[in-house]
Amino acid sequence: MTIPTEPIGSIPRPVPLIEAVADGSISDPNLDPMYEAAVRDTIERLEATGSPVVTDGEQRKFQNFWTYSVHGLSNTAPDGFKIPFAAGHTRRMPRLTTGPFRYKRYADSYVEVARKYAHRPLKQAVISPSALSLMYPAQEIPGYSRDEFIGDLLSEHEKEIRLCFQKGAFKVQIDFTEARLAMKIDPSGRLLATFVDLNNLALARFSATERSLIGVHTCPGGDLDSTHSADVDYAEFLPLLFQLNVGSSAST
Repeated sequence: MTIPTEPIGSIPRPVPLIEAVADGSISDPNLDPMYEAAVRDTIERLEATGSPVVTDGEQRKFQNFWTYSVHGLSNTAPDGFKIPFAAGHTRRMPRLTTGPFRYKRYADSYVEVARKYAHRPLKQAVISPSALSLMYPAQEIPGYSRDEFIGDLLSEHEKEIRLCFQKGAFKVQIDFTEARLAMKIDPSGRLLATFVDLNNLALARFSATERSLIGVHTCPGGDLDSTHSADVDYAEFLPLLFQLNVGSSAST
């Protein structure tokens, strides 16, 4: 009996690249050759394993897998939603301060680079609408309602996925790492159900054929050798997760 497997996205960056961006210059264009070398190395190593699908390892994503699309937006503040980790530290999402909401960058640019080195079907990971929905503050933004924000968010997510396919991605995988976090914040499941509903609104913009090439990934969220929700049992949230209208799924 064989079990089909695919890589899910993130691969640790090479130590020289980690050291090069340690001073905060993660978007320094002078580092582009190092980022590209990391992408090439990741793809070559994945192909050497015999993997039927490869990824760029998210080597080039600015800041992190969660905020790469919005990092550096001028209409945000750094004191947004707080994500607590088991080790005691926290990370914060950017907080939207004014509308409209637009991505600063789309993942199709990563597809372009990765395709130069990939000899097998390429999967591209993108962040979920539900994760980015946490950017909107509890207090409504004057002149820009939450409903308007959600409409813009869904449009940007759809645009990103379509751009990835246009650039040659074989599959697109939505990173839904906040699924387990939602269950930790609200064990009743109401928050997770809201996230699933929002992501399904985005998925409804695609045909059944397109959705067969869109997957989802969830995990306990790692940062500095710690996680934000590893203590949440899969049994607590899988029933809701399976209500996502995607064609494939993965978890760690």
